[in-house]
This record gives sequence, C-alpha cells and structure tokens, in this order.
Amino acid sequence: MTQLQLPESFLKMMRKLLGEEYDAFLEGFDGRRQFGLRVNTSKMELEEFERIAPFHLRKIPWIPEGYFYEEEDAPARHPFYAAGLFYLQEPSAMTPASRLPVQPGERVLDLCAAPGGKATALGARLRGEGLLVANDINTARAKALLRNLELCGISTAFVTNEPPYVMAERYPEYFDKIMVDAPCSGEGMFRKNPAVIDAWQEKGPEYFSRLQKEIILHGADMLRPGGQMLYSTCTFSPAENESVIAHLLRERPEMEVIPMEDYEGFSHGLTSFDGESFHESCSLCRRIFPHKMAGEGHFMALLRKKEEEEARSDNMWSENVQPGNAQMEEDSCGKRKKDKKKRKKTSRQNQRDDQNKNWWDACRGLDKEQRQALAEFFSHVCLPIQSERIDIRGDKIYYVPEETRADRMSGRIHFLRNGLYMGDLKKKRFEPSQPFALALSRETFDSCLNFSGEDERLQRYLRGESFQLNAEEQAGISFGRQKEPAEQIERQSSQTALPNGWYLILADGYPLGFGKLAGQTVKNKYPAGWRKN
Repeated sequence: MTQLQLPESFLKMMRKLLGEEYDAFLEGFDGRRQFGLRVNTSKMELEEFERIAPFHLRKIPWIPEGYFYEEEDAPARHPFYAAGLFYLQEPSAMTPASRLPVQPGERVLDLCAAPGGKATALGARLRGEGLLVANDINTARAKALLRNLELCGISTAFVTNEPPYVMAERYPEYFDKIMVDAPCSGEGMFRKNPAVIDAWQEKGPEYFSRLQKEIILHGADMLRPGGQMLYSTCTFSPAENESVIAHLLRERPEMEVIPMEDYEGFSHGLTSFDGESFHESCSLCRRIFPHKMAGEGHFMALLRKKEEEEARSDNMWSENVQPGNAQMEEDSCGKRKKDKKKRKKTSRQNQRDDQNKNWWDACRGLDKEQRQALAEFFSHVCLPIQSERIDIRGDKIYYVPEETRADRMSGRIHFLRNGLYMGDLKKKRFEPSQPFALALSRETFDSCLNFSGEDERLQRYLRGESFQLNAEEQAGISFGRQKEPAEQIERQSSQTALPNGWYLILADGYPLGFGKLAGQTVKNKYPAGWRKN
C-alpha cells in the first residue's frame, strides 16, 4: 500500500472510477518512476541517435521517437542535450503530441505551451516549414518555453504571451492543428511529484474544470474547418476530461471526437460517471493509467471541426483579415516546394551567391561596414534566404516566418519572439546568436570544429571556457568521430592552418554553439545565460 497521504476525496473518486482495478492502481504508487526522452527528429534520425547515444535506451512502444533511459545515465549532463538532440519528458506526457498529425507547411498552435515538451515535438514535425504559434499566459513560463524551442532549433516559432481569449480574437478559424494541453489539477502526477497533492487541495478538479471549459472553446474557435485539435490533461478526474469534451460538443456542435492512433495499453474514455452522462463519442477518448502502462496518468481527446459547404468556406478565407490567409498559405507553400526542387539542382556556391544578394537587398538601410560584416559571415552559410523575411530591429536581426512577416502582426499581440533570432550588429562586426547556431548544421555552415561527444573540451566549452586545438587540429586535419563534409576536407587540406574567425562547435557532428578561432585558441562564444554551472 502506498505511503503517500492521498486526499480521501481523490481516493473515493478513484474507487468509483476503477472498481476492481482500484487496488492495483494504489499499488502502482509504489512502483518505479519511468524516465523518458524524445529524440529531436528535425536534427537527426533515430538510427543515428541509437548509434551515438551513450545511454541505456529502451524504446517506448507507443511513441515513435521516444525512449526510456536509466536515471544514472543523467542525459542532461551530456553535450548532446545542449545540442538539442533530445528533450527529456515523462513518457505519458509525450503521447498527446504524437497523436496530433502535424504536417510540414501547416499553421499549428500550442495554446498552453510551457515548458515546451509538446511544442518542440510539434515544431520538429513542421521541418522548418509553416508556422508554430507557441503561447503561454505566464510570462516566466513563456521565457522557459522560448529557451526550449531555441535549444531544439525550431526556426518557425512565434512565441506569444496572451490569455486564450485574446488569441481567439486575433486568430478566428486560422490554424490547421491545435494542441490544448490544459492546466489541470495534476492528479496523474501525484506519484511523480507528491508536492502536487498540496496544490490539488487548494485548487481541485472543479476549479480547473471551469477554466478548461473556457479554454477549449477558445481553441475550437481558432481551428479552421477540417482542422484537428488535441485536448489533453495529466489528471484522472472526469470533471476535467470527459465533462470538458461533452461541454465542447454541446457549445460547438461543429466539433466532433475522432479516433486517434491507438495502443493496447490505453483505456477508453467514459460515457458516464457518478450519475453524469457524457456524449457517447467520449468513448473515443483515451486514458493512461500508471498501473497499466509505464508512465504517469494522462487523458487525450482528438477532435475535428467539421467542414462547411465549400462556397462559404472559400468566401470566409478570401475575406479573412487575419495574418496569413488561405491564398497566402498556398502561395508560400508552393514557393517553398519550388525552392526545394531548385536547391537540389543548384551548387552550394550558387546558393551562397543568391542568398548574399538577398542579404544586400534586405540590408540597404545599414552602413557599409555593417553590410560588409554580414556579407563576410554569411559567405559561410549555405541556406536559402528570402529577403522579405529578414527583419532588422535596432541592432538585432531576425528571420521571421512567412505568415508573420511585415507589419501584419504589429500592435496586435504580445510576443517574446518572432521566428529565428540570427544575431546582433555591432559597430564593425556581426555577432551570430546561440539560437542561430542551434538552427544550423554541418551542411549549412562551412566552418566547423567537430569533436567527439566525449571530448572533455566540450564540457569546458559548455561552462564558458576557452580551449586549445592541438597542432594537427589547428593544421586543418579532420578530427572527431564523424567524417567532415568532402568540401570542408578539400578546403582544409589545401592550406597549412585553419583561418581565424567564427566556427561552429560540433559534438559528433551536431552544433553546440559558436567559437572564435585565434591561432590554436578557441575563444568561447557560448552565451552566459546558457552555460553550465
């Protein structure tokens, strides 16, 4: 029997909910906590992660990118964590994002996004195309959300800090996919974090149920016809789960519950509880109980907004004054596809020439020295740059998503970040940012220093210390476990020493941040706020 002091009213509810399974549920509180990580597939393939990760990994059977690890592995201490190759997340909490079928190019909203576990998963699935709006009402939590998106190299994020009703006013029927991981009483986390029990006694299921019913209606109002929304909580209470879904279906009859990708360990949603009847389609919802699966408690419902008649839908979208109407989405997606095909046929040098021209077009307001500094730095970058998406604010440069560029968002909404923060203009130089480093790769920046993930110099780098190259490394000979790109090896072998300047520091081929080479010394450019203690 569990040693936790669980509230009697909670136990009474669980007895009614589980019946004969109640004793097994209680025994589960004494079970071993599970530790999980989700691979960031926007940066690497699963097979590659399994090959290089020095952890004790076991696949999470119901999460495509998920793995169990052992607590003693301490993956957060490894350089691969600082490279954004994975996100540490409780296995059940990974599930909702895995059941929302996001596709590249879509407009996606995570309405209650902090600290970012689900938002980073959705952003990775966009593959740098489309738009991820990640919102949280709490400013401090929104800052943590932004950091995690930056760490994972998500370049198309618009990080907002508004109440759900304000978001609904700004974005009526705008998003293709919406995640609503609603604030809840946290009953499913009692085993993982007993401190949640005290919070539950202050604000229990009834308080959160009222809040959730407001939030889910705002979410539905932002979903386009034909779009899908995933509602989730980490609680067992029917008042916060099926009752909220039933409320949505009554208030928004255009919404419907649809089946999600199933798993043998999931439990079905309820159609009634303690004298209250819910909609029969609530049986399509799914519950996770810790005595049945290797994870904490969770609830999920996949919802869809029914299509309206075609003519009415077309008129609505053509007249919509919100940022990014349907025609714009079609144009921008089509342009991206054409650009992608074109890039395959274009040499790296031609790509650089094209993107440098775009930089000159976008930076006409800068002085000559600033423009030269940008031209010199971006001569090492091999990325397609669209000049209309470059946003220079003061001394900072951003690359904004197509859907948020120009002045269409101005004054409309409070946000922490729009797109990718690329760096800062100084008097005569350009200082690239840490988020930009993590959005790059060895294929898109031609000056890299690649180290084994176990090299102690990487730990020094992450603490903010400078370090030395040995004579062979400084002479431009390839090092680290990964092979260098052929073009870089050819460039390095043709010279007696690596030139001074900016370099992308790699751990087994994956970026950690920037350093500046001076002779054999790599001067540390890892930001103070990111450093390990």
